[in-house]
Formats: sequence, structure tokens, C-alpha cells
Amino acid sequence: MEYLKPVILQVLSPQCYDEFFLNFNFFHVECLKAALSKGLGLGIIAGSVLVKVPQILKLFNAKSGEGINLTAIFMELFAISANMAYSFRNEFPFSAWGEGFFLAVQTAIVAALVLLYGSGPSKGKNAGKSAAGRGGSAVSAVSFLACFSAGLALLLSPLAPMQLLWLFQASIVPIIVVSKLIQAVANYRQGSTGQLSALTIFMLTGGAAARIFTSIQETGDPMMILTYVVSTTVNLIIAGQVVYYWNSGKSGKASGKKKAAKAKKNQ
Repeated sequence: MEYLKPVILQVLSPQCYDEFFLNFNFFHVECLKAALSKGLGLGIIAGSVLVKVPQILKLFNAKSGEGINLTAIFMELFAISANMAYSFRNEFPFSAWGEGFFLAVQTAIVAALVLLYGSGPSKGKNAGKSAAGRGGSAVSAVSFLACFSAGLALLLSPLAPMQLLWLFQASIVPIIVVSKLIQAVANYRQGSTGQLSALTIFMLTGGAAARIFTSIQETGDPMMILTYVVSTTVNLIIAGQVVYYWNSGKSGKASGKKKAAKAKKNQ
């Protein structure tokens, strides 16, 4: 066990290590909560490495950002970056916020792809060639990535005052609500979720819900806790739309096939 102790201490405090492995007190409530929180946090970080990859691949394959509201993406990216910078500068445990880095990178790639391909519908094999005509621009995508990288580096550096980071963190709650509602309204108006990835939405919702517990356990910061409560709520709205329009789409396709078969039979 001594050989594994350095690894175990990445999850447990020395006190809890002693409780579990020296005193064999496996029902120590505080240590159980701490271990669960740390384990959840590390699991969320591991999952965040790939959480938006399905969305990125869906955009890349479709060569279109149809159905994705760019304003909502920008607002989400600001919220993720501000939360990450606030946590980093407050020296919160990495397990309490580490997924923010991976989410920021992946969300920036999503935004860049929408800027590259435009938000119009895909037009088959030649869709990529007509991207610029539908509002896409490689210059816009590259410029955005450069500006985002510079801005994030500034927020993480000592040059950004803590008062500013606190204000940014306080603004995250309304930003999350507005950004998700913008996307929800866009979904409602078009009667579908477009190129939104169902897997990504469900993973984000589950991760935000788990973060409520880990934030209470590891940071105790009311602003962080409120942020994840709100994030879970609004993500549930988008997840509900994904399920609803997915089922509606299947019903619509089935109905269409029946009508086509009936028309063919009557000919």
C-alpha cells in the first residue's frame, strides 16, 4: 500500500488516508464526501477532454454551422473562461475547475468552425466550397482564435485584477441564462436542434449537475455553486429540446414515408 500512497493522496487528504487505510474506518462521513467529490471532479475533467468532440466532428462533417447560434457560443465561451480564470487565481483545487480549460479550447474550436463554414444549411458535397458565400470566412475564424488566446492568457495572468475577475464571475449567471435561452429560442423557431450534438448536450448537463456537489465540497464559494445550479437548469432545457425534436423528427420521417407509399400506391 505504501507504493500506492502517493497516487491515493492525489484523491485523499493525509487524514482521510489514515482513516481508511490505517484505522480501517471506511464509513467516515467527511472523508467519504471528500473522496466522492475528488473522484467526481477528476472524472468530470477526464470526460471534458472529449465532451465537445462529437459537436466538433458534426460541424466538420456537415461543413455547416446550421442551427448553432454564434452569439450564444461566444457568451458560453466567456462564461467558461471567466470561471476558469476566477478559480485559477483563487487557487481552488484543480479537481474543482480543471474541465474549464478543455471546455474553453473545444468551445473556441466550435466557434471557429461556425465562423469558417457559416450558419447556413449544408448543400451536400460542395457545401464546403460555398461556405464563404453563406457567411463563412477563414480570416474571421483565425482572427477569433488569436484574439481569444490573447484574452485568456491575460485573464490568467497577474495583470488582470481580482476585482475584475470577481465581476466577471458574478456576470456568469445571467450570461449563462441568456446564452442558453438564445439557443433554445433558435431551436424553437426552426423546429429542430440543427447541428447541435445530443451527446455533448447530455454530457454538459450531467457535468454541471455533478459540479454542484464538488463546488460545495471543495470550494464553498457561493458564486461557484450558484453558477453550476443555473447552468444545470438551463442545460436541462436544451437537453429537453434535443429529446423532443429528435422524437418529432423520427415521427415526421415516418409520416412522410407513409404518405409517399400511399401516393405511390394510388398511382
